[in-house]
Amino acid sequence: MGQSKEGKKGSIAYVPKLSASNDGFTLIEILVAVSILAISLVVILQLFSGGLKSSRLSDEYTRGIFHAREKMEEILLSQDLSEGETEGEFSDSFRWKCQVEPIEGNEEDEEDEERLPFNMFTIKVDIVWDVGGKEKRFQVSTIKIVEKKKGDESTN
Repeated sequence: MGQSKEGKKGSIAYVPKLSASNDGFTLIEILVAVSILAISLVVILQLFSGGLKSSRLSDEYTRGIFHAREKMEEILLSQDLSEGETEGEFSDSFRWKCQVEPIEGNEEDEEDEERLPFNMFTIKVDIVWDVGGKEKRFQVSTIKIVEKKKGDESTN
């Protein structure tokens, strides 16, 4: 029935009649489809912006770690390590604070400490930077063993 008939003077094609319910989409169907599309786009854009924020934060922490390691290496390579606190600022608005403290044993080990040929120091480097009004920080610490100077040794 759906084929055209040939062989007569002209060709006659069979055209099915469409019912009223198949004429197109209803307004409700279009509104639901647009709503789903809008919600999907909002979710995708939020995920994308969240990824960008995470990437920026990761970059800032990476730079903070780099600065902390740089300052720690500078302190560890210095010939004269003295007790105290110093601070400064890097060129990219990261600030640093270094704290050097001697490690002292308890009173029972004082005799052993006096005989040891070295002193031990705890070194802490804090890196601080501001992001959107909030302060972020990163800290590294280590212990350095320094040979006692001849004037520091006590004789028994």
